[in-house]
Amino acid sequence: MDEARRAELGRWARSIAEGSESADARAAARAIALLLEEVSRLERELESLQGDERAPRAGRSARGGTVALVAVGLVSAAAALGVRALAPDLAAAGPSPGARIGAVAAERLVFSVEAEPDTLARVRWRVDGADVTARVHVSGRRSVLRGSDLPDGEHRIEAVVPRRLPHFAAGRSWHVSIDRTPPQVHVDRESAQAPRGEPVRLRGTVEPGSRVRVRGKDAPARDGFFEVSLPAAPRKPLELVATDRYGNSTRTAVRIQIVPRRPPTPTRAVHVTFYGWADVGLRSGVMRLVDEGRIGAVEVDLKDESGVVGFDAKVPFARRIDSIRRIYDLPEAVELLHRKGVRVIGRIVAFRDPVHAGAAWRHGWRSQVIQTPDGGPYEGYGGFTNFANPTVRQYNIDVARQAAEAGVDDILYDYVRRPDGPIGSMRFPGLDGTPEAAIASFLGDAQRQLEPYDVFLGASVFGIAATRPTEIAQPIRAMARNVDYIAPMLYPSHWRAGEYDVAHPNAQPYAIVFRSLADFRRRTQGTGARVVPWLQDFSLGVEYGPAEVRAQISAAEARGIHEWLLWDPNVTYTADALAPSR
Repeated sequence: MDEARRAELGRWARSIAEGSESADARAAARAIALLLEEVSRLERELESLQGDERAPRAGRSARGGTVALVAVGLVSAAAALGVRALAPDLAAAGPSPGARIGAVAAERLVFSVEAEPDTLARVRWRVDGADVTARVHVSGRRSVLRGSDLPDGEHRIEAVVPRRLPHFAAGRSWHVSIDRTPPQVHVDRESAQAPRGEPVRLRGTVEPGSRVRVRGKDAPARDGFFEVSLPAAPRKPLELVATDRYGNSTRTAVRIQIVPRRPPTPTRAVHVTFYGWADVGLRSGVMRLVDEGRIGAVEVDLKDESGVVGFDAKVPFARRIDSIRRIYDLPEAVELLHRKGVRVIGRIVAFRDPVHAGAAWRHGWRSQVIQTPDGGPYEGYGGFTNFANPTVRQYNIDVARQAAEAGVDDILYDYVRRPDGPIGSMRFPGLDGTPEAAIASFLGDAQRQLEPYDVFLGASVFGIAATRPTEIAQPIRAMARNVDYIAPMLYPSHWRAGEYDVAHPNAQPYAIVFRSLADFRRRTQGTGARVVPWLQDFSLGVEYGPAEVRAQISAAEARGIHEWLLWDPNVTYTADALAPSR
């Protein structure tokens, strides 16, 4: 240190010793002043020794060297004391070096230093070289800079105590990287679908370095790709959480779309009653449609609206309530139709069942019957059985199993609902939950018990069920998850004027079918159920011929639906409305 620098250090030490409020600083300044005086004395002695020619040369050199070393040491000590007095330790707190800060952490981001109040008063804060001291909060011995408003990117934050002595300063610094942007997640749409009951392998991409969790468990992710294996498609959406290296998270609800099962050929069928099939003339008309390739399936009654089981079903409960009538031979009908290459759909009227309801009431099994509020039998439609009762449910499944064993290809439930009318006018003994949930769960039970037979399962529903499900307890989406297809009864004659803004539905068959099918397509999307509408081939109020029947089929096709079931209670169908498929 040259003489000028020592002089400046001396002046600084005297000013600190005389004017500082810090006792430690004053003591350090006095010590520096004494050391500087000692340095001056030693330099004078060194000069004296160098000028003493009478002293032996070796002695002069040894002593001079010692004095020089001591002088240098004292100067260095004085400088160090100056630095220490000027740059006291600042106790710093903040993120670790090179920290990655995400959105959540950024809200809590704080940098701080602690020191004596007189030192804090001189602390200057800089962010990326810009002075931000005006933004800090000083309280007692602590100076705090909040980093929540720092923009995304790399930043250097400094807390510095300038000194009067040139070239010396104290301070702390942090380097941080801020990124508040959550990671983007893309799910492969094809992987987010699977047939009902089959495994799912969900794949997708995410920002490299991110962690992916599904159902609270880590999913393997490498180089931005992830894959999740599930034993089967869940009913509820999967919550997928992706977290990047900064701690930012993206939550995505992924609904696995269930791919509908489809028969070998689209369902193009006509309804045939017990007696229609047993009647040679009516059956011949149906078979003519088959031979001409106008239909590819025949729907025959198994148990109809009267509660009668029209074939020789080996169901003990059916025999007990005397519901079996051998009106036609089901195995023989199945064999004939299969020989023609035609699929067989067996229709079961489930809960409108006067035979069962009457027998149950007579035998004292009153919980098997829907009741009035005063405890009497609900007699609408001739009697409605209680869909909440285990015996009632199992009876309707047992009839389906008998038909499946006989070889039918589909089981189609009808009247799988509560009676229409005010809910307050009826009671359902033993019902746990809502009527809607009970109806959907019945179909789930049927699906599980029919699974070994590999038959298709369908449910006929009212047209209004898509928009007013509680009027008849037909929750379309919940029902659809338990069947292969939903069969809405869209007969134009059954709609009220103005439904779907169609002024006269019966006279506008295309419009009412086209508009109502949009709701059913939407309600069943991703459930694994197809939509196979019931269409009208009978006259009620408006004369129906080939044009009217064909209009309904065209409306379904315009919605992308190439399957249908035609209904005529007289089993006389309009062949000219049905184009041959081969």
